[in-house]
Amino acid sequence: MSKGFEANGSVKKGPILFVMILGAFIATLNQTIMSVAGPELMTDFNITAATVQWLTTGYMLVNGILIPITAFLMQRFTTRELFQTSMVLFLAGTIVSAIATDFNVLLIGRLIQAAGAGIIMPLLMTVILTLFPPEKRGGAMGMVGFAIIFAPAIGPTLAGWIMENYKWEMMFYGMIPFAIIVIICGYLFLTNVSERSYPKIDVISVILSTVGFGAMLYGFSRAGSAGWESAEVLLSIIGGLIALVLFVWRQLVSSNPLLELRVFKFNMYSLTTFINIAITMIMYADMMLLPLYLQNTRGYTAMESGLLLLPGALIMGFLMPVTGKLFDKFGAKWLSIAGMIIVIVTTLGFINLTDTTSYTYLVLMSTGRRIGMALLMMPVQTAGLNQLPNRLNAHGTAISNTIRQVAGAVGTSLLVTILTTQTKSHLEDAMASGAEGVTQQQMITNATISGMNDAYLVIVGIGVIGLILTFFLKRVPQATEEKQTGTATKKVAVEG
Repeated sequence: MSKGFEANGSVKKGPILFVMILGAFIATLNQTIMSVAGPELMTDFNITAATVQWLTTGYMLVNGILIPITAFLMQRFTTRELFQTSMVLFLAGTIVSAIATDFNVLLIGRLIQAAGAGIIMPLLMTVILTLFPPEKRGGAMGMVGFAIIFAPAIGPTLAGWIMENYKWEMMFYGMIPFAIIVIICGYLFLTNVSERSYPKIDVISVILSTVGFGAMLYGFSRAGSAGWESAEVLLSIIGGLIALVLFVWRQLVSSNPLLELRVFKFNMYSLTTFINIAITMIMYADMMLLPLYLQNTRGYTAMESGLLLLPGALIMGFLMPVTGKLFDKFGAKWLSIAGMIIVIVTTLGFINLTDTTSYTYLVLMSTGRRIGMALLMMPVQTAGLNQLPNRLNAHGTAISNTIRQVAGAVGTSLLVTILTTQTKSHLEDAMASGAEGVTQQQMITNATISGMNDAYLVIVGIGVIGLILTFFLKRVPQATEEKQTGTATKKVAVEG
């Protein structure tokens, strides 16, 4: 057995965190840059909107399939081996995408990128849990928050600028030198910080996990465009659920599970998981609804849409490390309550959008939401992970990231469904009333905006549920587990 770093300061944490956070930043940025390239790709490759959407859906599917397996990978391979492999995969996918001359090659490149990116975030979070004791993790997780929040927020703005000045290939060519720099720095500075246990791979669990999470994510991602009554959507979700039930059963009866679901025995981890589901769904309101409102109904460009989100992203990015320090000092409860209240109040500002709502008002409300999210995200997640014994860190981070992927897919499909059905309902009402002097196009625009207002109202409801749950947050000691006659027995440690 290869011993890793014990959290005693024997390894320089700064260079390790810098390299891994930079890798996570690039991988996360890559997820969002394709969002504004769709129209040009449709023209270049002569494809439909449904086809180009696979660049995002396929990326999400590979991520969702791979993340549950990362717990096994983190126990089998060293930190350095796993991180460098993930970055080499990401670089290879980036190069394939940059030189793609047809859509199929571009899609293959994106899927290879996703295979690398899916490993990085769970690995980074596990490394932080290993490097830092519970009372010091907040600040480190705040730096991670800067990477994973700031990157997707500037992605559309950066991509919009590139698309206005260059061809879409430049988005990939621009990433190549950064990926190479990260790989070189990883070679120079990364050391192993975990303990390898060489577990045997459970092939059946891998298959069930792949089919279950893959089918579920695909079904929910297609529900928004194909509709919930679609046979494709229903069969995907039902098939995924069946595979996941079998996967859960196998994990619970296995002596060496692929994914240790017994992490849910720890009450604070379970509670923060439910709060994180609400937080993820709320985040997608800004990521999906606001750009649709700005570009489709108000006529703003992709660049202008991205710039609207930028002030909030900047403030949120710089607040994340501060919030982490506050978490270390005061815990998650009151930070989370304050954050959720801010999110709810500012989201209420979006339930009365019109075709004349000012750009400045939207900037202020969106920035306010991001401030609330900054107070919420890392404190909630860190509070749950802090309760887990060290041997369950890899499983806890893998499950947490997997659930966020699923919650993101569910949140997107939910919002699209509400937007679509309510827009149709409002349009029928408007046409039935036959308002004079209103063109059909104006009716469609007004109906779409009303549908968005309804979707934001649902987001407020999800926020209220999250707020209620945050009142139950509390500081708990980290649990330790010691093995006795082959079985793990929980022993509560003294809080440090």
